[in-house]
Amino acid sequence: MNLLLATHNTNKRKELKALLEDFKDVKIMILDDLKVEPPIIVEDGKTFRQNAVKKALTLSRFFDGLVLADDSGLEISALGGKPGVRSARFARAKATDQENNQKVLKLLASIPENNRSARFVCYLALASGGKLLETFEGEAKGVILETPRGKRGFGYDPLFLPKGKDKSFAEMPASEKNKISHRARALKKMRSALKKHLRQR
Repeated sequence: MNLLLATHNTNKRKELKALLEDFKDVKIMILDDLKVEPPIIVEDGKTFRQNAVKKALTLSRFFDGLVLADDSGLEISALGGKPGVRSARFARAKATDQENNQKVLKLLASIPENNRSARFVCYLALASGGKLLETFEGEAKGVILETPRGKRGFGYDPLFLPKGKDKSFAEMPASEKNKISHRARALKKMRSALKKHLRQR
């Protein structure tokens, strides 16, 4: 069985592959493996779920197998839920992780430690043949640090301190982050559904 990871983000692909490594009968594929050039998908949804569903449905029409799409980002309470669906382009279009992190820190400069709560959100959408099969949500709650910590991870990981932990996501090895991350929690919910759909094919 082929499973296409519908993302150009190499860091997300790496995490998803690690979380799916025990599915031995599944061949994990990426967009570069497609025999046809996939369409450019404009992520114009107002929610993570809308974007994930749009990507999964669109690409499932070009692929004989299951398609797994992810949309995820950071929501900060003091910023009214921003950056939200604009997490990857918060500072500007095609912003670097450092630029996005700097913008967050600038906006939170006057916000005290007890009011810097945030959560990472991930929506996964599973589709096949242009039909949506199921969606799954995962979240990781925490706070935004006043200064970046750690060199691992990607995105806002250096700024995010998970609830109950003393290390930022960027200070954790992948094996530790992948037990508590928003993406890991969404995928955990999806595992039984993925097994079911694989059996049906």
